[in-house]
Amino acid sequence: MRWAGWPSSSLQLDVQHDDLEPFQPLRDVADFYRSEEVFDRRIHIIGIGNVGRFIAHSIRGVPSPPPVTLIFHRALYNQQWLVSDQKLRVITNGVEETIHGFNAEVAFPRPRHHGREIAVDGSDSFNSSDPFASEQSTGPTVLEGESTKPIHSLIVCSKSSTVVSALLSIRHRLLPSSVILFLQNGMGTVDEVNEIVFPDAATRPHYMIGINSHGLNNAHVNKPFTTNHAGFGTIALGILPHARDSPDATKHYPLAPVTRFNPGVDEINPVESKRPADPDPDNPQPYSSSWPKTARHLLRTLLRTPVLCATAFSPQDVLQLQLEKLAVNSVINPLTVLLDARNGAILYNYALTRVMRLLLAEASLVIRSLPELSHVPNVEQRFGAGRLETLVVGVANATRENVSSMLADARAGRRTEIDYMNGWIVKRGELLGVSCVTNFMIQELVKGKTRMISHELGDNVPFVGVHGVDDGTGENH
Repeated sequence: MRWAGWPSSSLQLDVQHDDLEPFQPLRDVADFYRSEEVFDRRIHIIGIGNVGRFIAHSIRGVPSPPPVTLIFHRALYNQQWLVSDQKLRVITNGVEETIHGFNAEVAFPRPRHHGREIAVDGSDSFNSSDPFASEQSTGPTVLEGESTKPIHSLIVCSKSSTVVSALLSIRHRLLPSSVILFLQNGMGTVDEVNEIVFPDAATRPHYMIGINSHGLNNAHVNKPFTTNHAGFGTIALGILPHARDSPDATKHYPLAPVTRFNPGVDEINPVESKRPADPDPDNPQPYSSSWPKTARHLLRTLLRTPVLCATAFSPQDVLQLQLEKLAVNSVINPLTVLLDARNGAILYNYALTRVMRLLLAEASLVIRSLPELSHVPNVEQRFGAGRLETLVVGVANATRENVSSMLADARAGRRTEIDYMNGWIVKRGELLGVSCVTNFMIQELVKGKTRMISHELGDNVPFVGVHGVDDGTGENH
């Protein structure tokens, strides 16, 4: 059979396999997958208390959840987890929801005494004869049972007073591209971490700040992995600018200050443009920081978790939300400790109202004087003493039947977060020339009462060695 119009030679196929070259793929399969680094979706959580369990439970409850690893600070807790059914439970309105699929690790806290890290056996962590030698020179110390795998996304749910010792135990696993989310009360935790844990900005991970308003408490003493979701709230999230993104990032947080309008002066002298075409190199300008993959992944994961009700804010908005919560906590928490009462006890009492106003007057003056807020409008009204008092009364009334976290720590003889609340106000007031005597007195009274309770619980038995040093758990041993 011959096709019309086609020459017969075109139908003859000349097949000679010997002349064909072997097939060469465009690129090796392994090279194809190595062309771009595989992103690790795993999220590590340290500080497995009520907040840590709630966050882990919520993340694993979303569709296609990322792997979650729980980092325990004691081998005993890790053993309890291994012998249990390895499930987290959250009780909401009497309904218990169980989630499984977690991994567990252990990282022993590195306690510090007089600014120096103390080894587990009680000896100094470094053998240098120089008492001021940096512990960074000896490198990280990995204890038996601890992991050395890198951590790309970390959520820190420990108490503010234990964050440094907790991060020291996993410092060797954090990379410059890693991201750390801080979920603590008070202020000053990030500055303390920068000073002690990551003093070098070139190797420092990225930071995120979270402000949690969910009401959480222990469901039962005999159920260590069950949390009661007592009150619905939100979580405000923000990615902090990194020092590597701008040389002025550490000096002007979170944005560079700009010129303010001064009535009576600027009417004569025209106001300079906030963003001139040819900016002065000596005057730092606002900058924008790039978000790493790890920060975007962690932020998106939390935002798509409906139970958390998380919302993203800019760094300056997160800072203002932190300061508002600080003002509220610096009144309710210490007063409930000194009164040994629930939050509602400070209401409808004129004597306590006068103390509240003294505390808020100092806090308001310090906050309104912060250089970080010099470029933010409406600061005088938002952080005025009258508005802060309205916030305190509203929170105390809404949580009048609750026991504050500081009171719970004080009753148990644990170290409180007073240094990161009233103590932060006192410290920043000293730098700004504001004398915060009332906040200082409240701070020392809370410390004194906590130590008194701790002695009573220990029956005043003297200990020898490093006992009594905070080991990163919030407890004194």
